[in-house]
Amino acid sequence: MIKGKIFQSLSGFYDVHADGKVYRTRARGNFRKRKITPLVGDDVEFQIEDGDKGYILRMLPRKNSLVRPPIANIDQAIVATAATQPEFSSNLLDRQLIALEISHIKPIIYFTKTDLLSTAQRDQLQTVAMGYQAIPYDVIFPEQAFDDSSLDELQTLLAGKENVIMGQTGAGKSTLLNHLAPELNLKTGEISAALNRGKHTTRKVALLQVGTGLIADTPGFSSYDTLDIDYRDLANYFPEFKRASVKCRFRGCVHVNEPDCEVKREVSDGIIMESRYTNYLQLYTDIKNRKPNYKK
Repeated sequence: MIKGKIFQSLSGFYDVHADGKVYRTRARGNFRKRKITPLVGDDVEFQIEDGDKGYILRMLPRKNSLVRPPIANIDQAIVATAATQPEFSSNLLDRQLIALEISHIKPIIYFTKTDLLSTAQRDQLQTVAMGYQAIPYDVIFPEQAFDDSSLDELQTLLAGKENVIMGQTGAGKSTLLNHLAPELNLKTGEISAALNRGKHTTRKVALLQVGTGLIADTPGFSSYDTLDIDYRDLANYFPEFKRASVKCRFRGCVHVNEPDCEVKREVSDGIIMESRYTNYLQLYTDIKNRKPNYKK
């Protein structure tokens, strides 16, 4: 048996990379009976039966998996965040960060379109970026769009990791991918079509080798649409709230109406960003008031 990683999945075939070679494999029939679907990013054990063809015999344990794109063992997500056009939304960014915290995926916030900002807008957004850096998250705020130092910093962060790119439509995900890996010659229009969720489109998922890292080429990650968590757990996915909460008077404090709440104190002292707390309250209310889904 050989160990390898699935780099591409297409119509029931899985391209597995092992020892510098690519093998086209299928999953054994009992996988379907056991309702196991191999995903791109899965580490597997397989056997070769005909030259470069073979069968996947066993899936190795996953550390995480995503539904959209269907991919496993993700280390990091590059959150392409538009500084403008569409206008920067701290609420959207926080939802994306929470979704990543829930999946145990490390975020890298990359601001796109910073060259379109006025000096005043730029100063204001740079303060916001520094606030996220203090949480701490890795934040890249380019001096000029896709300048060398920003791309070098991103390449360093991607090295040796399995990554996805996420971000709203128009945030520049495909342009960023093109700058990271010009040798792939990906046409922006083609990528954009692949990235936008179509009702009836079957999308190929593949891992691209970029330097020593891997990037999924279908970065349409949007599981932040609905956050399927208990409202009382929401604060656990804000690292700075979690840190502060050990000093709250009440154990299980949800940082809304309780007295002697350390989170609220740090917001009023400017230690925790006010926008983060405002977004937390909105999400807390949304999740608390959500009607239960009995169809599950």
